[in-house]
Amino acid sequence: MHEAMLSFGWSDFGDADLGDARRTRRLAALVDQLCRHPGGTLPDKLDRPADLRAFYRLMNRPEVTHAAVIGSHAEATRERVRALGAGAVVLQLHDATELDFTTKTSLLDQLGQIGQGTRRGYICHNSLAVRADTGETLGLLSQILHHRADVPEDESVPEARARQDRESRLWVHGAQACGPAPEGILCVDISDSLSDTFEYLAYEVTHGRSFVLRAKENRKLVQPVAGQRYLLDAARHLPATDSRPLEVLGSPQRSARHTTVQIAFAAVQVAVPRKHMGEYAKRPLDLWVVRVWEPQTPAGEEPLEWMLLTNVAVTKARQAKERIAWYEHRPIIEELHKGMKTGCGVEKMQFETIQPLEPAIAVLSAVATTLLRLRDAARAPDADQRRATEVVDPEYVEVLASHYGKRVGPKPSVLIFYNHVARLGGHQNRKGDGFPGWLTLWRGWMKLQCMVDGYRAARRKYSQSCGKT
Repeated sequence: MHEAMLSFGWSDFGDADLGDARRTRRLAALVDQLCRHPGGTLPDKLDRPADLRAFYRLMNRPEVTHAAVIGSHAEATRERVRALGAGAVVLQLHDATELDFTTKTSLLDQLGQIGQGTRRGYICHNSLAVRADTGETLGLLSQILHHRADVPEDESVPEARARQDRESRLWVHGAQACGPAPEGILCVDISDSLSDTFEYLAYEVTHGRSFVLRAKENRKLVQPVAGQRYLLDAARHLPATDSRPLEVLGSPQRSARHTTVQIAFAAVQVAVPRKHMGEYAKRPLDLWVVRVWEPQTPAGEEPLEWMLLTNVAVTKARQAKERIAWYEHRPIIEELHKGMKTGCGVEKMQFETIQPLEPAIAVLSAVATTLLRLRDAARAPDADQRRATEVVDPEYVEVLASHYGKRVGPKPSVLIFYNHVARLGGHQNRKGDGFPGWLTLWRGWMKLQCMVDGYRAARRKYSQSCGKT
């Protein structure tokens, strides 16, 4: 696994303030163990009873809070952002996922409603930093565990606007938690259509932040654009200025495919909504809209169209393409949520109260970012040039090379190493298969880990038998 991942516990939790240096050391060591075995339940991850008991004891300490754990990881992420240096562009991907703990009956009265109100858990709002140029995962900058409020049916608009636990505030709170951009680095908040509230737009503009989001509201414009008084109508009347290829990700609504999209853009001034639903100054916002659409949709497929709003200038076609490229990275945070649930089994944890559950969620969420880095290592520009032993424990390279023989060779590159890890996970490595995703790599890594564990056990047994003679 990537060299940074082998010491991930120490780099991201070695400075955690848990009230006692021994607790901090224990957390760092346990996180490294979880990185080596992220799958399954906690007993699966920590298969030595002493380690499992240590984890439970640590999570139950009052000093070990969700804020302390996620704060330590977030600060390490900020350091990775700062290390990129002047001129770098970092995307801060914001999105929420539901964590369902309905089956944990002892927790039900401590949690909020999720889904259609019939289940209990958290709205987990994450802010993930990635590099704009490579899509490399840098880590979480924020995680908010939100308890959805039980709102009375007759709640008035002023009451809803003033309520501190209003769910629409999460977009602002997530951006706030990310903090200011380091000097010389452009940090751009990226989010989907659920963030399209005037409150969030106004917050980003008035606080000097940069953003790209997918618009859903047909907002009124101060001045007509393309002869239209409303945002989405105006965007659809703009002439195409350029085109570009686009990889369409598979979803329940459409199949994965490669296509070519048209691009149009314009400056717009968004008017203040007539109905005051959030907290913001009543001033119009100067923004840019970028429309992306598929002029010819395959039969049976839903037409593809993105309406992107941004406050980062779009006066040229190349700038529009760059904003589109930024937004294309947004699905990475959905992969993080899969990593938290499918890869690390966040919802499988068995705790009786939320006091130990919440810091444990923070721990496993941070570990989930390392699963994304498996994919990043395989896709790095120099992956076919660097030796695998430069970024992977030589023991893992030795075991994989022994398993595959001449196919891997004694000194494989990073690319060859990870392609064969992916083969262990079920990837066929055919030309048309593309790069393996994190889930395939993770499955392969779990198999390789078992092989390494067996190799180590056999070596210990051999050393012990030799010592007796």
